[in-house]
Amino acid sequence: MNTSDKPTDASARHGEYKIPEGKLVVVDLQVVEGCLSNVQLSGDFFLEPPETLEAMNAALNGLPHDVTQAQLEQAINAVIGSDVMMFGITAAGVAVVVQRALA
Repeated sequence: MNTSDKPTDASARHGEYKIPEGKLVVVDLQVVEGCLSNVQLSGDFFLEPPETLEAMNAALNGLPHDVTQAQLEQAINAVIGSDVMMFGITAAGVAVVVQRALA
């Protein structure tokens, strides 16, 4: 890999995605040394328990900048337990908004 292909700056990245028949999902993140950092998901969706949002952010932190949609969905699904209720948001929607921020 050419080093110019690997984002290393910590500039802010932003993405937005309106999930079909769902809610707006927003992500702000940085790419540091080729990995996602300081990931912050937000939007007009609802999660129960609310601590799930912090777990989702943590699951995305550290993933490589060239992560695939499937890998993003897998990371989110790994922290969604059977007790989690998601309203207006999906793992696929999170993957799309992260990829938009990275584009």
